[in-house]
Amino acid sequence: MNEHCPAKSRMLTRRSALALCGGAAVSLALSPSRAPAQEGFKFGLTPVFLSSDLELLAVLRTYLTEAIGEPVELVSRRTYQEITALLVAGQLHAAWICGYPFVQFKAELDLVATPSWHGKPLYQSYLIAAAGRPAERWEDLRGDIHAFSDPDSNSGYLVTRALLAENGLKPEGFFARSFYTYGHRNVIRAVASGLAQSGSVDGYVWEVMRELEPELVGQTRIVRHSEWLGFPPVASPKALAGDPRIVRLKDALTGMDRHDQGRKVLALLRIDGFVAAEPALFDTIAAKVDVVRRFG
Repeated sequence: MNEHCPAKSRMLTRRSALALCGGAAVSLALSPSRAPAQEGFKFGLTPVFLSSDLELLAVLRTYLTEAIGEPVELVSRRTYQEITALLVAGQLHAAWICGYPFVQFKAELDLVATPSWHGKPLYQSYLIAAAGRPAERWEDLRGDIHAFSDPDSNSGYLVTRALLAENGLKPEGFFARSFYTYGHRNVIRAVASGLAQSGSVDGYVWEVMRELEPELVGQTRIVRHSEWLGFPPVASPKALAGDPRIVRLKDALTGMDRHDQGRKVLALLRIDGFVAAEPALFDTIAAKVDVVRRFG
């Protein structure tokens, strides 16, 4: 687990994204007309996705393969930064990413579709603490050991970082210590076990885990709900705009509720479906990025 680093050094930039991918990725990025060199459709998944469910992965792969018309490879990495770097550099055809990297790379990425949860393409960030702790406000978490999910996560980092910045604070001055778990489930586990006293977590993941693992999640409680924010989207490189496979992907996602295999995917994900949305859906997240950048 990593000690907390200042936001300035943690923000994913185009330079760091390309550096992560190495020379081959840089070559692809500088030649935007080129698609991923390998055969098959590469679809990236970040830790915001409930990717530990093997049944879900198998059903999703089967559904997308049939809909797109060619083999689909599901590509996962430990961090958001790695998947975003591959996507921006053109080594993935599309990926289910987070709203935070989406707004940072808005110039390089197209919005394909956004999940709908409880009837809207929105979710919240939760600040959580141990179930028996008498913390009623976020200010009561001062001095905690705090678990963040990922430095490029909206709900698992940015929302809390922006909340503190709006109040003239930084994580290193508010929390006694913070670390990254690299997974929203891990944030919940850290707080439930006492490894962390509080945590920043995706509200959708917390709610789904409350259904799937009630004993674990029952050891935590919500101290603060954020405002509603754009749900983590599926995005593709702008270099692939108009590519028929991306068109088929969008149709497959937005029509998922009309197919038996698609409905299985949605049931496993506990979402209503995917909808076409405008990039403006993520303006609130972009505003948080600006708050953090201005504060330093």
